[in-house]
Amino acid sequence: MSRIGNIIKVPDLRNKVLFTVFMLVLYRLGSYLPVPGVDLNAVTAIEEQAREGGVLAFLQLFSGGGLTRFSLFALGIMPYITASIIMQILTVVIPKLQEWQQQGAVGQRKTTQWTRYLTIGISVLQSTGLVFLFHNGGGGLTGGQSNLDLVPNFNPQTVMLIVLTFTAGSALLMWMGELITNRGIGNGMSLIIFCSVVSTLPGAFSAVYSAENGTVKVAIFSAFCLVLLVFIVFVEQGQRRIPVQFAKRVVGRRMYAGQSTYIPLKVNQAGVVPIIFASAVINLPVLLSQVLPADGWGASVSSWINDNLANTINPFYLFVLGLLIVGFTYFYTAIAFDPVQQADNLRKQGGFIPGIRPGPQTESYLAKVLNRITLPGAIFIAILAISPTVLIRFLLGPQASSVAYAMGGTSLLIAVGVALETMKQVDSQLMMRNYEGFLSTSSK
Repeated sequence: MSRIGNIIKVPDLRNKVLFTVFMLVLYRLGSYLPVPGVDLNAVTAIEEQAREGGVLAFLQLFSGGGLTRFSLFALGIMPYITASIIMQILTVVIPKLQEWQQQGAVGQRKTTQWTRYLTIGISVLQSTGLVFLFHNGGGGLTGGQSNLDLVPNFNPQTVMLIVLTFTAGSALLMWMGELITNRGIGNGMSLIIFCSVVSTLPGAFSAVYSAENGTVKVAIFSAFCLVLLVFIVFVEQGQRRIPVQFAKRVVGRRMYAGQSTYIPLKVNQAGVVPIIFASAVINLPVLLSQVLPADGWGASVSSWINDNLANTINPFYLFVLGLLIVGFTYFYTAIAFDPVQQADNLRKQGGFIPGIRPGPQTESYLAKVLNRITLPGAIFIAILAISPTVLIRFLLGPQASSVAYAMGGTSLLIAVGVALETMKQVDSQLMMRNYEGFLSTSSK
């Protein structure tokens, strides 16, 4: 509360916070503006069906419900996030991207520009696919068969208009996120995802409250969420600090003493990315099942997929999801932190880990430590993704599929992670201004 009071007192910081809030309000407004050429009655029906679960329940989590409303920001920020992840993965295999990464700010601008181009391309593909899917009522995305047609006047002109509107909305949202990062407080893209996720929580709590003995169930789940929040903060802040010593250096006629620092290795190095990857992969068979034959072996395979992989509270679904999360955690951590590159940078800078020789031994030591702390981080993410769903199934029964996404561990991890990062930036801004005040007082 004292920090909030200090934010209000500092005009510059107050303006940044107000600007951020204003942009987020515009984003929520755009999430309710429908695109042209859409049947609004069918949109309402699709939104009701999406509450039953299915792949669409997961996809609309990151659009703040804008996808089921077929709104201007229906794609949300996911095209940009997907493009960023693809560029990060390609950096490992494309030498030119590795070269840009080593160029500092200049290379970062080039990477950011290509990420924007890739975002536009992904937006065009996703919006085109959505138009054709929702022309057929959403296919299997809504968790059930539907004969609704959201685009009754289906012709090339209407399709191009909707695709152009979706793509423009995605580009506008990307620009708004960058504006928040540059002129507001916190990371703009993260805050937009935070706003999308948090906006689904009131409806989810309302669904729990409307069930039998709703007051008791809401109290139980609220207490569970508080315990989980403490657990998330504890693990998210946890890190293994590897000490690094720099040798003495002679620059000109001066000798500079060796410095001591550390390499912080977070327990949860991958963040929420493994959950997104795992959910996307496990939902892929559900999408592919829509092209199988409607009878014979195709009907049998589709039925098994709908019962086991489309049902978010099915034990088999939760088991496979947990395994995928652990696997993707190791995969993404290996991409985000390269022991070979880190050991090479230490050697070039004249640094070394006490008791470890520079070069291959440092590389092996970093890889061993990283593998050891990644395992508890992977198990933490898996438990976080599964445990709220298990509790929701226990409280609400089989009809809990739609609530599981909105109140799952993914939402909590995103909300807590973004809140912690934003508060760190607020603290750094306040500390900088305190230093400025101290220096100005000292000069007088």
